[in-house]
Amino acid sequence: MKEVNRYSLEMVASLASGVKGFLADDEGIKLYELGLEACSLGPCLEIGSFCGKSTVYLGTACKIGNNTLFTIDHHRGSEEQQPGQLYFDPDIFDSHRGIINSLPLLQETLKKAGLEDNVVPMITQSVVAARNWATPLGLVFIDGGHSYQAALSDFRCWSPHLLLGGFLVFHDIYPDPSKGGQAPLEVYNLALDSGNYAELPMVNSLGILRKHNTVMVEKQVSG
Repeated sequence: MKEVNRYSLEMVASLASGVKGFLADDEGIKLYELGLEACSLGPCLEIGSFCGKSTVYLGTACKIGNNTLFTIDHHRGSEEQQPGQLYFDPDIFDSHRGIINSLPLLQETLKKAGLEDNVVPMITQSVVAARNWATPLGLVFIDGGHSYQAALSDFRCWSPHLLLGGFLVFHDIYPDPSKGGQAPLEVYNLALDSGNYAELPMVNSLGILRKHNTVMVEKQVSG
């Protein structure tokens, strides 16, 4: 844990500040704190790395904890990021191939942050990466597709791999419909209603659940 002294919150936030993304500073700091705790259980995984803003926070926590962050993103952008759409960004558009491609920016972020040895990018769809997955996880951060089906698929694919006491974290949780889409909130509530998770205080739009030790022990005993 000697690495902790090298990475103050200010340093981590500074590393992340110049990275494209939609993560608020307080959300990033909370991910960093959760990642530090989760690393004592197992590696972390995020769905939706984009250019690596959240990856800096979680990846640095994993580096400090001598653990690994797995990231999943097809790097082709969401529907809203395509040419002619509201969130189109020419910086992530490959004009030669005619496609969105955020992978080079993620790779640049990892290099600048010194995280190439602690972050494992998986360039694929979440459901594909999950097919033969067998590694237990200390934290799962869901910030991929924001349709109900995409968020539900991510939850169903990855929550079974979360260890007892591990964190299931959702981005873009908006109790007020006027502030954002409701699909992630619906899946968040579905997870909470399962009885397998304890709800922790939200940070901005970051919804945080922790896998119940007691519920999981009961299931193991009954099984």
